[in-house]
Amino acid sequence: MSTTVAKALSLLDHFSESEPEIGLSELARRSGVDKATVHRMLGVMCDYGLLEKRGDARLYRLGAGVLRLARVRETAFPVSSVFQQSLDSLSAEIGETAHASLVSGRALATIGISEANRGSRVSLVAGEMLPMHSTASGLVVLAYARPDFVDRALSEPLAARTSRTITDPNILRARLQQVQLTGYAESDQTNEDDVYGIAVPVFDNNGDPAGAIAVATPAHRMTNDLRQQIITALFEQAEKLTFSTGGRAPGSFAALAAKVRQG
Repeated sequence: MSTTVAKALSLLDHFSESEPEIGLSELARRSGVDKATVHRMLGVMCDYGLLEKRGDARLYRLGAGVLRLARVRETAFPVSSVFQQSLDSLSAEIGETAHASLVSGRALATIGISEANRGSRVSLVAGEMLPMHSTASGLVVLAYARPDFVDRALSEPLAARTSRTITDPNILRARLQQVQLTGYAESDQTNEDDVYGIAVPVFDNNGDPAGAIAVATPAHRMTNDLRQQIITALFEQAEKLTFSTGGRAPGSFAALAAKVRQG
């Protein structure tokens, strides 16, 4: 993919449920691309329906073309409704927020959330992009991803999301080896302060990680008993999701899942 196309499409990642409209100047600032170039990119995407400009407000938002593509994707490969059932089940069983994400370029796109029904809980935003290096979901995907994918993901500048974020690629690679031994990944306040996440991968029909299913809880509420309960429930739902979406888990992961089932 050419650098120009990549930069243009990356602008779409800045839109979210919490920030559905963004101005030209702000998009230029966030992307690090000069304003004139960003303006041309936005114009082309508006022409193709991926973005639209709201009147004279000089604000851009996702266009109807994105909705059309999303409907085509969900009709041909229905995953959102399937994942949501597992998330609702997880959240009800564990009492914490459950979320699912799918690989989207070099990051993860949040496709489903089921928040805990309690005052103190972790909240996520639909469509939020999750970094690979600082989240449990990202680490567990990288642990089972092909080497070239891992190389690309760790070759980019890795931002420190909190004081605990690991940004050294060598240390992260060592972490990935540890994740392979357990089948799940944990992140203790490495992406957001006072948030503890645990994630398990979901695989596609090639045996590659398609994404992850995870539980996030306030870090101060995490205990050994809760941790084990989350891990057991995640493996159960991840296996169901891999099967129901036509995927297949590699033998090494299947063996770990069997051990978890046996206690």
